[in-house]
Amino acid sequence: MTASALPRIFIDADACPVKDEVYRVAERYGLKVFVVSNGWINTRRDPWIEQVVVEAGPDIADDWIAERATKGDVVITSDIPLADRCLQAGAQALKSNGQPFTPDSIGSALAGRMVGEHLRSMGLQTSGPPPFGPKDRSNFLQSLDRAVVIAKRALA
Repeated sequence: MTASALPRIFIDADACPVKDEVYRVAERYGLKVFVVSNGWINTRRDPWIEQVVVEAGPDIADDWIAERATKGDVVITSDIPLADRCLQAGAQALKSNGQPFTPDSIGSALAGRMVGEHLRSMGLQTSGPPPFGPKDRSNFLQSLDRAVVIAKRALA
C-alpha cells in the first residue's frame, strides 16, 4: 500500500482529549495526522503530524476538515454536524470516547442536538456530556484501531 493510499486522520482539536492516543495509533500504522484548530495548540513535532490553524469563526475548522476528509479517512470529533458531513463524504467519524458515528445513528444524533438547542433557547438547562474518564480513553483506542483497519481495507 503506497503512502497516498493510506488512511489519514483528522482531529477536530480545539477540545479533543485524545490527541496523544491518536498520535500513538497513527505512528504505529504510519499515518498522516491533521490537527485542526482555531488557534495555536501545543502539538508534537513529527513529520507525519501537520498542525492546521484556521481563522477564528464558527465552523471554519469544521469546514476545513469536511472539505478534505474522504473515503478511507478517520475524523475525530464530537461535533455532530461535522461527523454527518464526513460520513457523507465516505470517511469514518469517532467521538473521543470511542463511540463511532454511523450512517444509522447520525440522524438521531442530529435530532437530539436540535432538541437540546431548542430547549436551551427556551432557557432550560440541559446536561452536557458525562465526565471523560480512563474507560473512555481505552474505548477510544480500541475504536480508533478498529477504524484504521476498516479504512485500510476500504483503500486496498
